[in-house]
Order: sequence, then structure tokens, then C-alpha cells
Amino acid sequence: MSNKSKSRKQNRPAPAMSPLLRALTFSRAAHEPITQAMLLQGYASLDAFRRGQGSRELFTTLGRQLLVAEELSRIGHLPEAIDDIAEAQIAMTDIDGTEKATGKWTVEGDNYAWLTIALDAFERQLADASLEDIAKAEARMIEGLMRTEQEIVHAVAA
Repeated sequence: MSNKSKSRKQNRPAPAMSPLLRALTFSRAAHEPITQAMLLQGYASLDAFRRGQGSRELFTTLGRQLLVAEELSRIGHLPEAIDDIAEAQIAMTDIDGTEKATGKWTVEGDNYAWLTIALDAFERQLADASLEDIAKAEARMIEGLMRTEQEIVHAVAA
């Protein structure tokens, strides 16, 4: 082996993902605990809203889960569910409006049904998607939130 190839290997940039994270990403053993925790957060949030015990934090959690579900649809996991997810996002807008009007974080009727349908789709997406795809969907969701925030800042400054 020449000195040239040795120095090239030593100067190689560090991988963007740690070996542990890479192993977890591709490990089916890690898949179920992660996806079950995500689903538990979503269903627990929905249950709290159904009982009139919601909060801003639970609203944010459920909203983020729906955005991840939307991104999973866009990358090919249950793409036919995107309209149901959009209806659930409208339901979230209604929850926010109800809180502003009454001071209570609650959901009922059709809004509850749409959120249940969207969480069911999310559950099927998570069962199908790899951890890599889930991480990709979460990254895209965060990028979208950051873009929206920047647009709001620019609009206010203008």
C-alpha cells in the first residue's frame, strides 16, 4: 500500500451518521419500540383531547405526528392516505380554534373521526416504513416547519 492511499484514508471526512445510529437505522429490532413510542404519543394526545384534557404541548405532539405522516405519504408510504391526513390537519385547526374560543383543548364528532383515521394510517405507515424513511420524513417535516417560520419572520419584517 502506498503512502498516498494511507494519507487519503486518514483525511477522509467523518461519516454524517455514527455507526451506532446507522446500525439502529437498519435494525428491525429497534423498529418496533421506536414506532410504538411514536404511536403511543399520538394516541395518548388524541385521548386527552377527547376527554377535554388536551394542552398546547399535546397539540404540538399530535400536529407533528400528522406532519410526519404527511411526509411518509409523500415518500411513498400509503400515499392514498394524504387526503385523510389533510382532513386531520383541518381538525387540528378546529381544536386550536376551540381552545381560543373556549379555553378548552377538546375534540369531538367528525374532527375526532378524522384524527382517528389519520392515526390509523400513520400506524400502517410506521409498520411499513424503515427507520431510515421515518427519519427522512421527520427531517423533511422539520425543514418545512423551519421554512414556514422563516416566511412568517420575513412577512412580519416587511
